[in-house]
Amino acid sequence: MASIDLRDELLCSICLSTFKDPVMLRCGHNFCRVCIGRVLDTQDGSGVYSCPDCREEFWVRPELMRNINLHNVAERFLITQQEQEKITGICCTYCVDSPVPAVRSCLHCEASLCDKHLRVHSKSPEHVLSDPSTSLEKRKCSVHEKILEYYCTEDAACICVFCSLAGEHRGHRVEMLDEASKKKREKLRNVLQKLIIKREETEERVGSLEERRKKAQEKAAGEAERVTALCTDIRRRVDDLEKKVLSEISRQEKEESLSLSALIHRLEIKKDELSRKMRHIEELCNMTDPLTVLQDPDTGDLFDPEEEVGDEDTGRHDKQPHDGDDLDVAVISHRLCDVISGIRSGIYVEGPADILLDVTTAANNVLISDDLKTATWTRENQKRPETAERFQGNQVMSRRGFTSGRHYWDVEGSRSGVWRVGMCYPSIDRRGRQSLIGDNNKSWSLGRRYNNQYSVTHNSEVIQLPDKISSRVRICLDYEAGQLSFYELCDPIRHLHTFTATFSEPLHAVLYVVRVHTDWCYIESSLKIIT
Repeated sequence: MASIDLRDELLCSICLSTFKDPVMLRCGHNFCRVCIGRVLDTQDGSGVYSCPDCREEFWVRPELMRNINLHNVAERFLITQQEQEKITGICCTYCVDSPVPAVRSCLHCEASLCDKHLRVHSKSPEHVLSDPSTSLEKRKCSVHEKILEYYCTEDAACICVFCSLAGEHRGHRVEMLDEASKKKREKLRNVLQKLIIKREETEERVGSLEERRKKAQEKAAGEAERVTALCTDIRRRVDDLEKKVLSEISRQEKEESLSLSALIHRLEIKKDELSRKMRHIEELCNMTDPLTVLQDPDTGDLFDPEEEVGDEDTGRHDKQPHDGDDLDVAVISHRLCDVISGIRSGIYVEGPADILLDVTTAANNVLISDDLKTATWTRENQKRPETAERFQGNQVMSRRGFTSGRHYWDVEGSRSGVWRVGMCYPSIDRRGRQSLIGDNNKSWSLGRRYNNQYSVTHNSEVIQLPDKISSRVRICLDYEAGQLSFYELCDPIRHLHTFTATFSEPLHAVLYVVRVHTDWCYIESSLKIIT
């Protein structure tokens, strides 16, 4: 009894097996490391974690503290149990001198027999033999002390002959134990076969999810490598740009400086010549001898100072290079534009968005596929926990939200029934009629009615689309431009409608499916993300 009690204390409440590498939460409860790790993994998306035993909540994923003492006790217990199993066996009741393995047990005598004592044992019918057992008293009726030979199908109980004839099971339908056991084993085999198939399906699903996780990791690694290479290239381009622009500025400065230096030199020579002429003229002006003044040979080519200065100024203005404030920045701007255009072309690439549905937002009548790409209305309540994020109506939102850039994603809806597809803010109501996409100022939708008529809706304002369209549509988002457009995926692709707004929150994809009743049947709808 003490061993059984100890074993109960050493069982993990998740896998119901003896602890393997036990760890403890802050609340004090212990679990196998692998078991609690899987539970916490399933709680990652909800934003809150809880203990499976006491339901204490943690807002941050709790750290797992290894319980060394409990680990040692569990290991010692397992070793002890294994040793006991090796030496435990059913021995002959009559071999008291030394234990001899029993080969059969007599239900009448409530004794186990070895080969030797079995040969001399009574062969009368009341001495029923069975495989060796230590619980022979359980093979007899607790009321009549007779061997249990029958099975009451009405009460699902093993009974003796007196129970069936005169006891509380009189008149009930009974079967021989072997016959009843055979039927039950057949049922168990059928159940086992179903469980095997279910396990294989589960293994396939786990393998598929593992493959998806591997692909997601590879894709993330590829994107990280691409972004790292892109940023490295941007830094290289910026460094090259800095060198080129500084080189251009230096070249222009040297060119301007040389030009201005040559002009200054010429003007200095001109200034000296003018000073010399001024001194000579002043000397002539101070002379009193008119003959000397008139016959001076240096005044034969006298010029009009105003006329010559004017000509020189004109020539100077015609040939003067740029002033210091006229540095040619056009070349610099051109180089900047080239580099920026190259950077933008590497970053701003339009492509299909990877949309996955968020099960934590899905209503309980919306079935989500394993690949998180398809939403289908279902009669069966999914019994998901009620949270603030979950829609009450038949809707589901995407995990990913967009706050910038241009993106598109394609959807294929059922060719019958009613559905809506569009985008919404995460602050959209999750309860009541106002939570339906398009029926509020926080969502935009394209919808199909059961009569194959389509419309677009925002803030409960409905715009009917004049033509019937196919069930395959494309949603395009240009966040910065404030445009959300819907297209029909036909050949060629056809524009249906564009909403214009100033987006103020992240935009998430959202799907709405429902079951409608027509005059002759019920129609259930579904939506599948095909990009």
